[in-house]
Amino acid sequence: MSPYPSSSTSPEIQLQAHMAAGVGGDGAPQSKTESSIHVGEAVAPKAATKSPKKLTLLPLIFLIYFEVAGGSYGAEPAVQAAGAFYALLGFLLFPFIWSVPESLVTAELATAIPGNGGFVLWADRAFGPFFGSLMGTWKFLSGVINSAAFPSLCADYLARAVPAVAGGAPRYATVAGMNLVLSFVNYTGLSIVGYTAVALGVASLAPFVLMTLIAVPKVRPDRWLTRGTNNDWRLYFNTLFWNLNFWDNASTMAGEVKRPERTFPTALLAAGLMTALGYLLPLMAGTGALDVPQDAWGGGYFADAAAAIAGGWLKYWIEVGAVLSAIGLYEAQLSSSAFQLLGMADLRLLPKIFASRSKWFGTPWAGILASSLITLAISFMSFNNIINSANFLYSLGMLLEFASFLWLRKKAPHMSRPYLVPLRLPGLVVMCLVPSVFLVFVVAIASWKVFAISAGMTAFGVAVYYLMEFCKSKGCLQFSNGIAGDESVVQQ
Repeated sequence: MSPYPSSSTSPEIQLQAHMAAGVGGDGAPQSKTESSIHVGEAVAPKAATKSPKKLTLLPLIFLIYFEVAGGSYGAEPAVQAAGAFYALLGFLLFPFIWSVPESLVTAELATAIPGNGGFVLWADRAFGPFFGSLMGTWKFLSGVINSAAFPSLCADYLARAVPAVAGGAPRYATVAGMNLVLSFVNYTGLSIVGYTAVALGVASLAPFVLMTLIAVPKVRPDRWLTRGTNNDWRLYFNTLFWNLNFWDNASTMAGEVKRPERTFPTALLAAGLMTALGYLLPLMAGTGALDVPQDAWGGGYFADAAAAIAGGWLKYWIEVGAVLSAIGLYEAQLSSSAFQLLGMADLRLLPKIFASRSKWFGTPWAGILASSLITLAISFMSFNNIINSANFLYSLGMLLEFASFLWLRKKAPHMSRPYLVPLRLPGLVVMCLVPSVFLVFVVAIASWKVFAISAGMTAFGVAVYYLMEFCKSKGCLQFSNGIAGDESVVQQ
């Protein structure tokens, strides 16, 4: 189902006619607080015409998978925090509480407004450019801060084989080199990144499939009922949240997806099944086959569990898989961040340079460069509080995303929605309310340092918005003319 009105008139002419008439893309009068750019109806397809290849279903599945999970790594602390029973119960139920609502919102809005920028476009369309810019700040900062952990993780695993890179100048050089190499791969094209994600996904999932199969004869189901002692519920819920969020990140690349109205819902469903089974089955294998103390299940314990179940060879494979998973996570997040900046430039929330694409590869080189440099700078910092602040900002962004989704259902009920969540507004409110309660909980338990850092980052985002408005009024920076796809293709 096409998101455009049935007409032979080009989308650009339709957009200009709407703007001249002072109406929005859905035919409603346009208020001063609304964006003048209605991406879902006229802008989105134009945004991707410079890209030589569009993402198809299989690469998109694995990009979404790496935005969210990238393997079973990181699930172990749930067992350490609350025992096998609650860990298994959490990874069984939490996808329905959190992942399914977020995925449904993403499927509907990414197909209704299929432009680069994703959630920024949704907030802009619902509440106007200020909230679009604020959403961009929250989600971009949370994304690049999370990305900073992945080159450091690669260096940690490499240090096991080459002790010289464990610290000092060799470690700095390794982290910087990883950033440089992975950023160049990202620069060579989204299709290459997508198919790289497919290969990395298969390689990182394979050892867990083998571990699960080998563990079957050794499993004792009664071990799954162990409830743990002195349970750490904050660690438990943070582990579930950390491993099952970011379903909406791939929406920032929706303008690069072939037939997004069909591809996005299918990709989200497939990635959701992969993620749920990818966590649940290895946890069932490890906790059911091994009788070890609760506190043994710290981060990285899956490698030791594999050694106990199958031998050292599988342990090494899982450790190598952790490096491959970190690479996939970095590439997926960097693509999401770069295309988010491109979408913000198309909306005139950032200067026109961020909409520029490479002549050879069609990638947003300025967005890749900016995201990589910020990630590199954070990689050398001690940033536990910053990481917690990134989760805090992500939670604020998700609350705004759910609000945008509900408001667009009320404000623009006749907007073309190729995929429609099959609920009326009261049902949608309930669907969004459950995960929103959890988001409020995550925000409420934050420390005062996290509150302070997050407030500072939010203030920075507000300042950037008003600075961009000032620059537009004074003409001191170049901005897009208001039609996505206007970006300059610069030889880089």
